[in-house]
Amino acid sequence: MDAKFYRFLYGGFVLFGLYYAIFSQNFGDAGMMLGIALAFDPFDQKQPFNERPTWQKVWLVVHLVLVFTFFGLSLFKIFS
Repeated sequence: MDAKFYRFLYGGFVLFGLYYAIFSQNFGDAGMMLGIALAFDPFDQKQPFNERPTWQKVWLVVHLVLVFTFFGLSLFKIFS
């Protein structure tokens, strides 16, 4: 597929995730949307992760930490 299409999907899922987190306070759905967004890597997918610039690695790792944070908040909300 086209790289622009992947960026569009990535941005859409990120926006949905932020919507669920901020306006709905539904952290499970927010984590799910942000996790799906990671499947549509907005950077050059042909480039291995180890060869990417540092800022791209940081961006993706922070994104992944956000996914786990939202899932943790969702579990905390369920069990408390």
